[in-house]
Amino acid sequence: VQLQACGGGVVQAGGSLRLSCAASGRTINGYDMGWFRQAPGKQREFVAAITWNGARRYYADSMKGRFTSSRDNAKNTRYLQMNMLKPEDTADYYCVAGSRHFSAARDYSDEQNYDYWGQGTQVTVSS
Repeated sequence: VQLQACGGGVVQAGGSLRLSCAASGRTINGYDMGWFRQAPGKQREFVAAITWNGARRYYADSMKGRFTSSRDNAKNTRYLQMNMLKPEDTADYYCVAGSRHFSAARDYSDEQNYDYWGQGTQVTVSS
């Protein structure tokens, strides 16, 4: 599976962006999908995940209520809608895919549990 993330850019605080993660090579309908981010000089951190069937969504605490993950199976694409952006959201955002279908929420926030990574798309939020 090849993942292509896009949709990053520069936005003012309080604004919105929608990131897309398009997959090629095979359908991702059977894959759990996640988003991670890495800010300059910081460790990579979990952002959000959506299970393969869309039944469950997980978010890091600081993203709850602001970010929403969704999917479009027909387009083989997953999305991350980011609203009320803050300067601290500035980072490179990566989409990931995995097929292990964990039952525990904590497993979705572990980057080791994903098999495929896309390249990052940069998000800059100005104050």
